[in-house]
Formats: sequence, structure tokens, C-alpha cells
Amino acid sequence: MFFTIPTLMTWTRIVAIPLIVGVFYAPLEPATRNLIATLMFIVFAATDWLDGFLARKLNQTSAFGAFLDPVADKFLVCASLLVLVHLQRADVFVALIIIGREIAISALREWMAQIGASKSVAVHMIGKLKTTAQMVAIPFLLYDGRLFGSIDTGVWGTVLIWVAAVLTVWSMVYYLQKALPEIRARVK
Repeated sequence: MFFTIPTLMTWTRIVAIPLIVGVFYAPLEPATRNLIATLMFIVFAATDWLDGFLARKLNQTSAFGAFLDPVADKFLVCASLLVLVHLQRADVFVALIIIGREIAISALREWMAQIGASKSVAVHMIGKLKTTAQMVAIPFLLYDGRLFGSIDTGVWGTVLIWVAAVLTVWSMVYYLQKALPEIRARVK
């Protein structure tokens, strides 16, 4: 199931990374670069929902797709955060919190799966809220202008990325608490 439509859509999120980064090196007006990068991020991020929907609808779910999907999401978010730090639109501390959590929780989930306890670190509503805050904050920060003449996306994006950072820590604590009984049982 390496070349199904849903899996190919997941791959597009990984391929999108150098494209989004490359936009900021293109000889374009800053506002044009911002708009193009924002639209690309939104389109590629939307494939996350669409590939899952199509995988279920077309009965093309696979273990490889289930593995690749969250990896592609994390790559896209982390790369975008690094671009935003480079452009001085996001605080490096926020990026470290979000990227560090992604690495830690991914490692925790892998270990829990190996010991047969993956259900204790299954996705929770806090993690979904964190993801939603990130997925709104990042395009706002990439755009870095005014929407409809009145919405300052830089300000709103900054607020939302900090909200995402708080939710990131909260969700990490939640997942660690859920995993703690298994961890204690294994390290004795």
C-alpha cells in the first residue's frame, strides 16, 4: 500500500517542506512570498484530513500509511516553525517546546507500542486542541499581514502559537501521566 492515493497525499506534506521554505528565497515581494507560503501550508495541511478520509472511504488503510501520516504532520509543522523562527515571527522557546514535545511523545508512543501498551498514550482531546491551535497559528504567522483590512494575523498568530505551546506542555504531561503506570511496571 505504498502508492495508494491517500499515501501519496501524505507524501505531499513531506515534499511541501522544501517548497514552503524555498518560497522565502524566491525573488518576490515579501507580501507575495507570505501569501504563497500561507496558501501552500493550508493546502498541504488539508491533505492530512483528506488522506485519512480517502483511506477509509477507498478502503486503502495500511500500517505504512498509519506510520507515515503523523510523521508527515510533524515534519510539516516543525519545518514551518523553524522558518517562522528564522523570520523572527515565532519565539525560539515556543519552537523548542513544540518540537521537543513531538520528539518526546513520538518516542514514548513507539516504546509503549513495543511493550504492548499503546492504548495508554492514544490521541486525546488536549492533543487535538494543540494541533488545531498550531494549524491556525502557523498560517497566520506565515501570512504576517492584515486579513480583511482588520485582522492582524501576526498578533493573532503569536497568541495562538503561545496557546499551542501551553497546550503542548499540558498534553505532554497528560500522556506521561497515562504512561506512568506502564513505565513504573517496566523499570522495576
